[in-house]
Amino acid sequence: MNKPALTSEPLLDPIQHRWSPRSFDSKPVSRSSLRKILEAARWAASSYNEQPWSFIVATKDQSADYERALSCLVEFNQSWAKSAPVLILSLARVVSERSKKPNAFAWHDVGLATAQMMIQAESLGLRSHAMAGIVPERIRQEYEVPAEFEPVAAIALGYPAAPELLPAPLAEKEKAPRERKSLGQIMFGKKFGLASMAVMD
Repeated sequence: MNKPALTSEPLLDPIQHRWSPRSFDSKPVSRSSLRKILEAARWAASSYNEQPWSFIVATKDQSADYERALSCLVEFNQSWAKSAPVLILSLARVVSERSKKPNAFAWHDVGLATAQMMIQAESLGLRSHAMAGIVPERIRQEYEVPAEFEPVAAIALGYPAAPELLPAPLAEKEKAPRERKSLGQIMFGKKFGLASMAVMD
């Protein structure tokens, strides 16, 4: 299994340990755990409290529903995500319920809800892998998605399994250390590209 991230500052355990595996155990996720994970998404922050997120949830114990959700992923993601006991598709309401105009922050807010979902999953001993590799038009067709919503991403959810269960190239990626840009590369001060004094050592 992957090791905790070597962060430059101490973080909450679910953040420090969170990573995105492709190898999942067949053990089912309990209804109680799944509800807690979805509840975490429900309480995310959003612009004007619009809560523009929706999620389609499929579990392996409902095989037809699961296969339907799996078919909405690109072929490569299907090849490994099929082992996860839960698949979740995220959607954004891109037309504001308040103003009836385009909501430029809808995808951002869906990202916030997804992040809370993933951190809650980590705190319960579960792992999640969000992926952009979906087939939006298939999601729209399969689930009769209204025009004011757009498919955003998919999340595979479950308990981690040994990397060796994956094909060799993916197993190697599974074992690779987690890497991130430094704070100085992404946190700016006086101008864009100039590191903020607040993050300098």
